[in-house]
Amino acid sequence: MPIITLTTDFGEKDHFVGAVKGAIYTEMENLKIVDISHSISPFHSTEAAYIIQNAYKSFPPGTIHIIGIDSELNPENRHIALKLDGHYFVCANNGIISMLAQAIKPEKIVEINIHDRIMSNFPVLDVFVKVACHLARGGTLEVIGKPITEIKELVGIKPVVNSEGNQIIGNVIYIDNYGNVVCNINKQLFDDVGKGRPFKITARRANFDEIFSQYSDAINFETPKERREEDGKKLAIWNSSEYLELAIYKSNPTTVGSASSLFGLQFRDAVTVNFGPINQ
Repeated sequence: MPIITLTTDFGEKDHFVGAVKGAIYTEMENLKIVDISHSISPFHSTEAAYIIQNAYKSFPPGTIHIIGIDSELNPENRHIALKLDGHYFVCANNGIISMLAQAIKPEKIVEINIHDRIMSNFPVLDVFVKVACHLARGGTLEVIGKPITEIKELVGIKPVVNSEGNQIIGNVIYIDNYGNVVCNINKQLFDDVGKGRPFKITARRANFDEIFSQYSDAINFETPKERREEDGKKLAIWNSSEYLELAIYKSNPTTVGSASSLFGLQFRDAVTVNFGPINQ
């Protein structure tokens, strides 16, 4: 049975998500629809790219992913469909796919050209649904678009390594539901540049010289609980996607605060890693 996933910035209040699902089932009844997220920050392509990159791999090959972020058609924001890593993606050519395409080259990309057959000011509902259902029926990309080779790239998603090879300058690309801060520095780049050297991570007023594999690794459970440094403890970890994440142990953004609020970090803020002899 075909699977179509939905990732949008529509939220849950309005009719948009329900309307899109209804349109899919009107086209095809025998399929499954899975919501990845409808809580993407409005028009936030980088946030959407991070979520899609880390969600799509859990689905079986052949899954079709509709991405409804900044999807209004205009001369600078065309619509595309592509096959990448055995999955199909239908979205606007606004850079979202470039994060996925850094590591895996798309097998085929087309610019969707069926708009002259559809009157719409809601392209996710009308255009993207038509394309996704066409693919779900086993249709080919060439039928709904013309082949292209280049896609837009998001600005600021690639960290920079200095010429001396002892510093990585990255940025905040995502803040999760717990207020944890995800940077665009992955473990492979960190290991390649660091070569096992001591390091210091700096993000505004927060500094780190150790990176854990999971949150609880930062807690010394041999210390009696009443003397343990636990609540509010800051830490850096490699998250499940192997991106550098700055966090507060068991944080709650609405009560005790979070890494984002306590460190003063927001989207695109700089996160720097210096390697070599570190002056404390």
